Formats: sequence, structure tokens, C-alpha cells
Amino acid sequence: MGYRTLLAILDTPNTTKQVTDFAVALANQFQSHVIGAHAEAIAMVPLVAPMEIPDPATIQALQDMAHQETESVEALFRSIAIREGLSHEWRSFVTSAGLNSAALIDSARSTDLVIAPQSEHGLLSETRAELESFLFESGRPVLLVPHILKSPKPIKRVMVAWNGSREAARATFDALPFLKAADEVEVFSVDPPENSIQTAAVAGAEIASTLARHGVRVTVATSEQSGLSPAMAIEKRLSDSSIDLLVMGAYGNKRWWEVLFGGVTRTVLDSMTALTLLSR
Repeated sequence: MGYRTLLAILDTPNTTKQVTDFAVALANQFQSHVIGAHAEAIAMVPLVAPMEIPDPATIQALQDMAHQETESVEALFRSIAIREGLSHEWRSFVTSAGLNSAALIDSARSTDLVIAPQSEHGLLSETRAELESFLFESGRPVLLVPHILKSPKPIKRVMVAWNGSREAARATFDALPFLKAADEVEVFSVDPPENSIQTAAVAGAEIASTLARHGVRVTVATSEQSGLSPAMAIEKRLSDSSIDLLVMGAYGNKRWWEVLFGGVTRTVLDSMTALTLLSR
């Protein structure tokens, strides 16, 4: 079992090399085919007065800039892919919807894993709402690459942020190829509630047993009554344990055509220090 088809979201020339390098590393690990995808924005010029007509020359200049960026991203992706002997293809979409282009979402639904960059401000492309809505609509796991990670390294230590929810379960099993290949996997719970299956003291034991049957080298850890918020507890654990990959569910509901992530997910996205696999 592995990720045989990867979709690399190539946002700008600044993040294309980083994301492509990570895609190459995963493709070599899982013998994957990589699709490089870029959404070229349609030039939009706001009107500042009633009945004002946008200047056609301005619109054309903006569209030319967007197309030049597309060509730069494509050239960089292809050069790396060819140099590395990667099985690959390129897809570009001209759209006003950004990551929420129907064609891009359709492409994502036929892949095993989406790889996307985190910007320096915790946002992907222009707004985080694009990433959130894309994750909701695509139905595929998304591996986010923090801007501080400039080059790939082996994923040896993985932490699963576990709260027993549907989203956490989905993320855990979506991450199974990573978990099976890792040296150490920790199922980490923060202030877990008592339930019919297990006490707070042994939260995560059931999912850990299931992972162990897959050959995952797994342990269980719990943070109880530490005084830290769940997000802060996760961040502290990431730092203290030198985690390479965080696996967590993305929480929220679709309202007014956008996704509002839960507070824990938002905080973690804004201060990412490790690769993060998100699923809904």
C-alpha cells in the first residue's frame, strides 16, 4: 500500500521548487506518478466608480503577468521532474476560483495524496479559505509543507493527534503508508473524555492496537490537565519529540460555501513546524 498518484499544488515560483522536491522524495519512496497542477488566475480589475469601464490594456497586462507566472512554474516543475526521472504530467487551469476550480478539484479526487505549500503567513495562495474549501470539496488527504522546511528529510517520527472523532480516524488511515514506514508513531491525546470503550488514562489504545496489527511501531501518550490548550499541547509535543509528520483531522462544517476550521486546526496551520497531513 502506498501513494501511487500524487497531486502537487504549485502555487507560485517561490514555492514550486520546495513542493516539487517533496513530491520527488515521496515519489521515490512510493513509486508514484506526480501531477503538477497550477491555477492561473483570471485578471480582475475592481470598479471604483459607477459605470466605470476597466482599461483593457490594464486587464491584458495583468493576464500576461499571470500567464508568465504559469510558464515559470511549469518550466521549473518539468525541469526537476525530468532531471529526477520522475513519472509526471502537467495540468494548468485558467480560473477565477483559484484552488476551488472544478477541474482542479476533479483532478484531486482521482489522486492518493495532495501536496501543498504553507505560505509564510500561514495561508495558501491568497487566502486560507481557498485551502479550507479545497480540502472540504476534494475529499482527499492534503500534506502541507511548512515554509521553514526547505528540503525533504526522511519521515521517521510521526505523531497522530487523536480525539476519537471521524476526522481523526479518517486522517489516521489516510496516513497509513507513512505510519507503516516510520520508525516511531505516537498516538497523542489531549484531555481525552471518558467513553464506553476506554478511560481517559488509556485514550488512543484502541486505534494503537489496530495500527500495530498493520505492523506500525506505535506508542500511546496523553496530556491531561496540563493547563495548555489542545493546540498548544500539540505544538509543545511536536517540538519536544522532534516530530517529522503530524497527522490530524480537519474540523469544521461547510457554511456559506466555505469551511470554518476548528480553533485547534487553525492554530496548528498558522504555526506549522512539521509536515502536516490533514483529512476531512
